[in-house]
Amino acid sequence: MPRSRPKVYAHQRHKKVLKFTKGQFGSRHRLFRRANEAMLKSLFYAYRDRRNRKRDFRSLWIARINAASRLNGLSYSKLVHGLKLANVQVDRKVLAHLAVHDAATFGKIANLAKAQVS
Repeated sequence: MPRSRPKVYAHQRHKKVLKFTKGQFGSRHRLFRRANEAMLKSLFYAYRDRRNRKRDFRSLWIARINAASRLNGLSYSKLVHGLKLANVQVDRKVLAHLAVHDAATFGKIANLAKAQVS
């Protein structure tokens, strides 16, 4: 029996990988083997960084809250502790948004926390 070669499927797979790496630099979008390596690496980075994005945004929110709370005479940790004691359940994303876009409301929240801490 003659040897069969993977013509149609392999060609489709190669086209799919090369289409995926369109826009990559140099041989990474021209040669299948290099393109396949680039594709696997980029899929790995995308998977990993979808999780890291959550970490990065949380640290950004904390930095913004800390800066705004220091303008109101509190440190970040005292602000969060005071809000916990006052049973104010506002997450860090909303607090950071208030700190940037509505300083007056954030000031009222900070004063509420300050009253609980001291």
